[in-house]
Amino acid sequence: GGWYCFNRENCDSRYDTMRRLMSSREWPATRVGTGILSSQPEENPHWWNANMVFIPYCSSDVWSGASSKSEKNEYAFMGALIIQEVIKELVGKGLSTAKVLLLAGSSAGGTGVLLNVDRVAEQLEEMGYQGIQVRGLADSGWFLDNKQYRRTDCIDTITCAPTEAIRRGIRYWNGIVPERCKLQFKEGEEWNCFFGYKIYPTLRCPVFVVQWLFDEAQLTVDNVHLTGQPVQEGQWLYIQNLGRELRNTLKDVTASFAPACLSHEIITRNHWTDIQVKGTSLPRALHCWDRSLHESNRNGKAPLKGCPIHLIDSCPWPHCNPSCPTIRDQFTGQEMNVIQFLMHMGFDVQKMAQQQGLEPSKLLGMLSSGN
Repeated sequence: GGWYCFNRENCDSRYDTMRRLMSSREWPATRVGTGILSSQPEENPHWWNANMVFIPYCSSDVWSGASSKSEKNEYAFMGALIIQEVIKELVGKGLSTAKVLLLAGSSAGGTGVLLNVDRVAEQLEEMGYQGIQVRGLADSGWFLDNKQYRRTDCIDTITCAPTEAIRRGIRYWNGIVPERCKLQFKEGEEWNCFFGYKIYPTLRCPVFVVQWLFDEAQLTVDNVHLTGQPVQEGQWLYIQNLGRELRNTLKDVTASFAPACLSHEIITRNHWTDIQVKGTSLPRALHCWDRSLHESNRNGKAPLKGCPIHLIDSCPWPHCNPSCPTIRDQFTGQEMNVIQFLMHMGFDVQKMAQQQGLEPSKLLGMLSSGN
């Protein structure tokens, strides 16, 4: 992950300030894997001993580009080609004998999974490896092309509405989208395929979607900024509505994990085992998904009892799930509990309690326990 740039100006400034996302020249020689990339069973209970390959992001094109450096273009955008080359190289390093390949990514990498998972499956089939089951795990890459809270002009990555940024980006990167998705839209409308709920129904490979209901990157592009002053009522309603819209887009997603938290990215965080939805942690849900795919390949049976894979919080506001990661005030760095956070957001406990016909203390108790 790491956003993207979509024109000469913002790619230049990205090259000056975040070079590691534009070039591999200054990458460190080693990295320690965390979360799903950890080799410690306590941090990564299900996949600690899998073969893992980490592909850092330097193409700044949501893993979709296929354009080389030219007279016209100062930069090369080769996200889609990088993945193909990595797969080609891995076949010679043992991938050829694999049963399952899980393509996973966070943020722009999560969207990259949706854009590339079927292409990787096709690539392996064409190379003669029909036996490898290809699956996707998209973390925090399921964005909505919703209406911004406040409309702003498209100046840089942060202020530009996601649809407009991608529309410009696709042309700049010579972005590739999967054929089956492309066919659903008119020519020039391929940008639609960067939005999870539009591409998902066209995918052939099984994909597990992990998405915070109140994703910080989504709120940023929607121009909702939760720092400094208390949140106005309009913002508060917008935020709750965002959670509802997101929940709606996930209802037909077979395998999903969507906690009602304000956060961004999770699978490579070392606290990824702590978050639960309806009493199930993410590693457990992924384990259930793995087993259900394994079983259904064998006998097409119903989902496994007591092993849920469709987990979406139903409570209505950020951090109503008690297992959410702690929130820090962006200015002071202080940790906040749910109640402090809601107060900070201008949430009127007295008024809310009155509306619900509750004692304020009872409402606070319910909030902090996540009911």
